[in-house]
Amino acid sequence: MHNLEPTIIQCPYCGEAIEVLVDCSVQSQEYIEDCSVCCRPITIAVESSQGDVESIEARTENE
Repeated sequence: MHNLEPTIIQCPYCGEAIEVLVDCSVQSQEYIEDCSVCCRPITIAVESSQGDVESIEARTENE
């Protein structure tokens, strides 16, 4: 069963606050999701613990 947690991040390209769904059943993950405003690819790195988001980092694809 997946524990999806809505989380707000800031797009590193356009600066808009966007909501992403984070699967908290995975302790450490990195994936690419397009910004829902400017459509550019954001690399998202997430650390989760006990079903909660511990840290989330949004960066440009080239960082």
